[in-house]
This record gives sequence, C-alpha cells and structure tokens, in this order.
Amino acid sequence: MIAMRDAYGQALVRLGEANPDVVVLDGDLAGSVKTDAFGRRFPERFIQIGIAEQNMVGVAAGLASTGLVPIVNSFAVFAVCRALDQIRTSVAQPGLPVKIVGSYSGLLVSKGGCTHTAVEDMGLMRALPGLTVLAPGDEVEAAQVTEMLAEIPGPVYMRLSRNAIPPVVPEGYRFQIGKAVRLQEGSDVAIISTGSMTARVLQAAQSLACRGVEAEVLHMPTVKPLDEAAVVEAATRCGLVVTAEEHSRIGGLGSAVAECLAELMPTRVIRVGIDDRFGESGADEALLAKFGIDAAGLEQQVLAALRPRR
Repeated sequence: MIAMRDAYGQALVRLGEANPDVVVLDGDLAGSVKTDAFGRRFPERFIQIGIAEQNMVGVAAGLASTGLVPIVNSFAVFAVCRALDQIRTSVAQPGLPVKIVGSYSGLLVSKGGCTHTAVEDMGLMRALPGLTVLAPGDEVEAAQVTEMLAEIPGPVYMRLSRNAIPPVVPEGYRFQIGKAVRLQEGSDVAIISTGSMTARVLQAAQSLACRGVEAEVLHMPTVKPLDEAAVVEAATRCGLVVTAEEHSRIGGLGSAVAECLAELMPTRVIRVGIDDRFGESGADEALLAKFGIDAAGLEQQVLAALRPRR
C-alpha cells in the first residue's frame, strides 16, 4: 500500500505530461498534498499561491477562463470551507473547469484536531449546481481519477485521504464517472460506501459473513452524479440499505442515497457516519472507534439494523 496522496502526486505528473494545458496551484502545502513532484517536473506550470485559498480559487478561475485546466490543492477543510464563496461565485456559477482536490479529508489528519478535519466538505460541494464530487477508495482508483481530471467537464471536487488504504477495487478495474462498483454480492443488507470508508466496509462484511449475514458491498466513488440505478438495484435485492462514509451523516453519501431511494424505491436506510459534530484530535484508530466508523462499529450498526428483521 502507498498513501492515496502519494498515488495522487505521481498521477498528477503523468497528467501533466499528457496534457500541456494542466496547471497546478498549491496553498503552501506541496510536501503534504504531494504536488511537489509536479512542481519539480513542470516549474513553469506550478503556481505557489501561499496560505491564501480564496485567492487561489480566484486565480484558478482566471486561468480556466483562458482555456487552461487549473487544479487547486490544499487540505480539504481549507480548499472547501475557507474558499466556499469563491468556488460558488467564480467557479461553479460560470461552470469553469477548475478541479479542486481536497487532501487530508475526514477525521484522520495526523492529529490536526477539529480545525483541520473536513467532515462536511462533500455536503457543501454536492449542493453547488453543476459540480462533480468524487471520493476514490484506494490508491489505484485515486490515480485513475487524477489522470482523468482534465477530461471531466466543468468544475470537479475530488476528496482524498491522507493515509494508506488497503486495496478495494478489483484487478483490471477502470474508473467510470458516475458508476458504482459492486465489490461483494449479498442479499441481507446492501452497504453503500465511498472513499476511505470502503476498505472498512469490506472488513466489516467479512466479519458479518462469519455471523451468517450476507452483505452486498457497493462502492460509490462518484457521489455526484450518483449512480441511482445501482442504488435502486441494491435496495431492491436486499431490502435494507446501510451507507458508510468518513463524513457527516448530513449532506454526504448517506443523504444522497436516502434522497434517491425516497423518490425511486422507498427503502429503510441507515446512515453510518459522523453525527452532528466536528472532528477531534487523536490517534487514527481511536478516533474511528470513538465516532463509530471503524469496521467494528459499522458491523455493530448493521447487526442492530438487521435485528428487527430477524
């Protein structure tokens, strides 16, 4: 395993080699978000803005208006929350092809504490009209999405995790925008997950199998536009849907799935994620356990949901 951010940095260089219109903007975090390799390879296309995220988005919008493909980089909490007005007004409203990459998303930010954890970023980006929201599940998928960024029309937000994540996508996999990936078949419950959470879902599904629970695992790397057909199919097959994300239960994948099923296939949905609260500082596994989104916590919530049916 390599960290998702390292896979991103390597793929960013390959994207730059393939597309001379790609320019990379950084918010004084090149070593952390791994844009430094692009800067060394293409110094003329690497712009160090400094700790001025709002200005960085404005500069990116200007570059995009000239036909370039700017990629904005920072921690997710700064790229999204600090620069939200500029993203809304300068990027989303005119539909410019600015690609925003939020690294260090979710709880696991190397003990950065609540000021550095982004647990609301997908919800904010989902709500902006015309903006695509992506959350790859492992290093392979992160690299594939990165190499495709310039091809995705309009503004894009890609959410990346800081740490290494066990592989989740199958050998030979190719990412497709707006398409879910069925990683495991099951009939008792459909667990729909995104981003870093999918690896924990697969762990939980193995443990559930030992208890006689057949869990379908549906990985959703594109949170917007949502693969509604895959969601409806999973709900029809299993009758119970559990969503899982390293994000607030409000506004993210769980909300997207619940909205979809409320309109197309009314089904019981349990949303596993971070309750209405900010993140904290702490060791990775301790934080995941405290917030109930480690594999064990997910397993217990699935079992609790299944109990009335059994």
